[in-house]
Amino acid sequence: MTLDAFISSLSQAAPPGELNEPLQALWWDGKGNWEQAHTVAQDINTSTGSWIHAYLHRKEGDRSNAAYWYARAGKNMPHNTLDEEWQEIVAALL
Repeated sequence: MTLDAFISSLSQAAPPGELNEPLQALWWDGKGNWEQAHTVAQDINTSTGSWIHAYLHRKEGDRSNAAYWYARAGKNMPHNTLDEEWQEIVAALL
């Protein structure tokens, strides 16, 4: 799947079946459902899950919690926009 196809899939009611959990979390966030995205992300116990979790808490405005999750992901808090980071994570996972 390409980034454009992923973004186009946001018009659907549910994520495409072939998406793994990290991409499902980002899909729900792309749909504007932060709560569902967070529910999925908090159960992903990998550095990728930590990166998504960090992004979601940054989006929420909880920078101290985001910093914790970025550290667990082995990443620094980014200075780009939330939209840019969302696309960066999606592209990295596709």
